[in-house]
Amino acid sequence: MSHREGKSNCYGYARVSTTEQHQDGAGLPAQITQLTSEAQRRGWELQIVTEDGGLSGGSLANRAALIELLDNLDKVGGTLMVAKLDRLTRSVADFAQILERSRKRGWQLVILDSQVDTTTAAGEMVATMLATVAQWERRIISDRTKAGMAERRRQGVRLGRPTLLPAKVLADIDRLRQTGLTLAAVANQLNAEQVPTAQGGAKWYPATVAKVLNRQVLAA
Repeated sequence: MSHREGKSNCYGYARVSTTEQHQDGAGLPAQITQLTSEAQRRGWELQIVTEDGGLSGGSLANRAALIELLDNLDKVGGTLMVAKLDRLTRSVADFAQILERSRKRGWQLVILDSQVDTTTAAGEMVATMLATVAQWERRIISDRTKAGMAERRRQGVRLGRPTLLPAKVLADIDRLRQTGLTLAAVANQLNAEQVPTAQGGAKWYPATVAKVLNRQVLAA
């Protein structure tokens, strides 16, 4: 059975930030109820609902539960179901990245409030449109950021704090990320090789890797 056909392997994801914990309709129980009801309506078996409680949707880097879930989908396929788009991410760039990842790895994405449903032709078209807008916005923001930094450099402003990591470690992190590894996988590789962090720590986290990569972009 192909991943596209394996709709019974449905995995839910729910998230709330600290300020949303007690808001009606935004809490984890409400999201789980929505996901369970929709899975039952479709005749799918909801394998598990992964939760990230009290975490922001602005970045994927600090959400260990979601990172682990995406890695699992890459391995076994199935369908990721989320009640609302902003529960998955508030970043259009991250959404586009997740959508592209699902296509490459062969799993499906269903977001109940936005008609994103890559198990159907119409839902996949909606997803593609959103991803196209996300790509355009990311390009505009990138161009503006580069132009702004170029102007600041022209004025003699030094950008960013110099990293304490050796050049080889920076190159290794960039190389690992370019091979398609997730932030968590890169962190695990660095930990396995016992590479110390910039501050001399012994433990790398996905968020730590993300900060290093972002700092390299700013320094470029």
